[in-house]
Amino acid sequence: MTDRPIDSVIPAVVPSGGLKIRGDLRAAMKRPPLPLARLAPTRDCSTVYGLATLDVHGRVADRAVMAALGWVPGLRLGIRESGGLIIVGPDSGGVFRVTKEGHVRLPAVVRQWCGLTAGDRVLLAADPKAGRLVLHPPASLDAVVARVQDEAFAGGES
Repeated sequence: MTDRPIDSVIPAVVPSGGLKIRGDLRAAMKRPPLPLARLAPTRDCSTVYGLATLDVHGRVADRAVMAALGWVPGLRLGIRESGGLIIVGPDSGGVFRVTKEGHVRLPAVVRQWCGLTAGDRVLLAADPKAGRLVLHPPASLDAVVARVQDEAFAGGES
């Protein structure tokens, strides 16, 4: 090996500062601006979500959801079905109650209306401002997810 300086063996990769590029060539070499990313929408509601598995007695529970609603054991509830969803809310004349463990027990007839069986997972959506809990059965979730995915892929599958 000789004692020659490295810069005499390896040519410079970066052009020296003295290189002049004509204006039209410089404009042709200029890159277009990068596209801006679309940001995810920000939340504008206070809904608290949870997932729960329906047990053999029709009970569902999620501590965060129940805490957000402020529901305590013994609270009387009204439970109804609307559009394939189960709507639960405080009702002074309600025949259903929050259990001593803090669960909501769905009556058999409501489970039948929505095709729910033990082991089914449901999405719980608590609206603390309205004092309401909405349960989304799997069939409801399938419809919502399919619609959102169809919209997302409408411009071409990626």
